[in-house]
Amino acid sequence: MTAAEAGASVLILETAPKSYRGGNSRHTRNFRCMHHGPLGPLVESYTEDEYFADLLKVTGGKTDEGLARLAIRTSEECLPWMEERGVRFQPSLSGTLSLARTNAFFLGGGKSLVNAYYRTAAKLGVEVEYEAAVSHLELDNGKVVWLEYKKGDQTHRIAPKAVVVASGGFQADTDWLARAWGPAAKNFLIRGTPYNRGVVLADLLGQGIEQVGDPTQCHAVAIDGRAPKFDGGIVTRLDCVPFSIVVNKNAERFYDEGEDVWPKRYAIWGRLVAAQPDQVGYVIIDAKSLELFMPSVFPPIKAQTIEELAGKMGLPPDRLRETVDGFNAACGDTSNFHPTELDGVATSGLTPAKTNWARPITEPPFYGYSLRTGVTFTYLGLKVDDHAQCSMGGRHVENLWAAGETMAGSILGQGYLAGFGMTIGTVFGRIAGREASAYANAV
Repeated sequence: MTAAEAGASVLILETAPKSYRGGNSRHTRNFRCMHHGPLGPLVESYTEDEYFADLLKVTGGKTDEGLARLAIRTSEECLPWMEERGVRFQPSLSGTLSLARTNAFFLGGGKSLVNAYYRTAAKLGVEVEYEAAVSHLELDNGKVVWLEYKKGDQTHRIAPKAVVVASGGFQADTDWLARAWGPAAKNFLIRGTPYNRGVVLADLLGQGIEQVGDPTQCHAVAIDGRAPKFDGGIVTRLDCVPFSIVVNKNAERFYDEGEDVWPKRYAIWGRLVAAQPDQVGYVIIDAKSLELFMPSVFPPIKAQTIEELAGKMGLPPDRLRETVDGFNAACGDTSNFHPTELDGVATSGLTPAKTNWARPITEPPFYGYSLRTGVTFTYLGLKVDDHAQCSMGGRHVENLWAAGETMAGSILGQGYLAGFGMTIGTVFGRIAGREASAYANAV
């Protein structure tokens, strides 16, 4: 849209069919946004420094500060820009999310956002070829000279003046995941589109385009173990962990379920589950907690006793009983329990501790969910500068830019902050469009 508004002639080559267009944006729900004072659906303020501090917490400092602050600062002007292009927002969800001040939620979800953008793009004259799979960009003397794509049985070759790559990570290629993670990755589920297979990424890295990111790093969360292999999306995420205990297949706890509010910790649970035997985990809650979180699309497994629940979930009943009893005995005063804030209601003398929302699991019926690692996107990608431009051998590629998940590793070294993927995609998509159109209009 930005390129078309600047007068460029734009063609989108989309590998997926029309119903899957827009990559993983279909599955997003919100956009993390800096703001000084109320802005659209956002309340109070969220400063650059607070936003950056939140990012540092989840990345452990593994970020490019210059690019990160650019994304954060620019996010404030993006929200009205999105509204002008047809995106509608709604008040934040409540419960475990606690995001009314930091994240703007899309009315109708990511699919609505994608549809609004495509409607606007059509009005601007942007052409879209669906089921058009790009396989190769030919580089010569520091420039893309042509690219090849296949549509149906026909192979096409075009020579655009400028190219913006926005083809995602490689997470849908489970063989590539297994090479990076080992055989355990075959047990992972892919939350998003099955079309992000890293074809263009591999092609460009193979030709020497500068890369960024660790192939073992990704945005991975714990999702319902009953989710489909691909494209289960946001509805398969489980938000009940803070109010639960989580055990592995041996019915043993392995991490502090109450470490922080859920938006700052949900993204670590994919890796935690990935490290457990058979890459599975199990959430256990009781009747007190069932209404405190947004439910998954799949109903929980229900039982009147812990032993019955263990049997239904394939866990050793005696061992689960022992773990629950040990946890309950370590819980103390729960009068300060508050489901949407760090309440300090913690266990004592238990390893691992639960440092917030620690209430005994005593009230039947009891409920359980299975957990598996759900990969959203991988962080190995194309290294870009603050103009979203790619490089090769220490020099810019004259007419190549990147946006979205395929360059997100330039900012996200590890971890994830809820809504930040959409921030990166929006900010750097606009920059890439602006820069590519300026180049194309000038040559």
